[in-house]
Amino acid sequence: MLAATYCTADIKYPQDLKLLNEVRKQLEKLIEKLYKSLKVRLEKKPRTYQKEARKAYLAVAKKKKVTVKQMKKAIKKQLQYIKRNLLIIYQLLDKGGSLSLLKKQEYKNFLVSHTIYEQQLWMYENNKRSIKERIVSLTQPHVRPIVRGKAGKSVEFGAKIAVSCCDKYVFLENFSWENFNESTWLKIQVENYRELTGYYPESVHVDRIYRTRENRKWCKERGIRREWS
Repeated sequence: MLAATYCTADIKYPQDLKLLNEVRKQLEKLIEKLYKSLKVRLEKKPRTYQKEARKAYLAVAKKKKVTVKQMKKAIKKQLQYIKRNLLIIYQLLDKGGSLSLLKKQEYKNFLVSHTIYEQQLWMYENNKRSIKERIVSLTQPHVRPIVRGKAGKSVEFGAKIAVSCCDKYVFLENFSWENFNESTWLKIQVENYRELTGYYPESVHVDRIYRTRENRKWCKERGIRREWS
């Protein structure tokens, strides 16, 4: 038996506005840390408009119903605050600040924050809702949205795996944070079975997605009976 399924990641359901708010707050913490290391050299702390940014976020986040226009306007504002924060960070670095002051996780979050800003800015400017290798979590940037096309849960957030089951033993054949077509794994999984046992299975039991012309021909040439469900 061959199948593919999903391992749901333990993250909150991602929303662009909420994600941008987390990025903004992360950058504000970074500015604070860099400023403290340079406060002797600077007369005035750079202004981040933290209260105004939070107020703008909550004004939309607390609404039960938000129009597309309101959401786009709110996203634009957060992008502007984030852009300002990034410029401040680079200015602090030019004045002698160092990213070596950051802990490993803080440095990682900074790099991820920059990527999220670039992705969200591109989607906003091009009026798109998706982008290749889209990041949906600041702390778990490896998690990807995977479209399933099923009722109730059209999109899953986590890893996709290909598994095979024989004599009550389950083998993990593929693990990926990116989406993949499981039908392309039929040959690989059957060959893995042959390498393990020394012979091809008498039959394979799979979903209809595996029922491609190439897979049917390949199984027929090797005398493998196909059972489609």
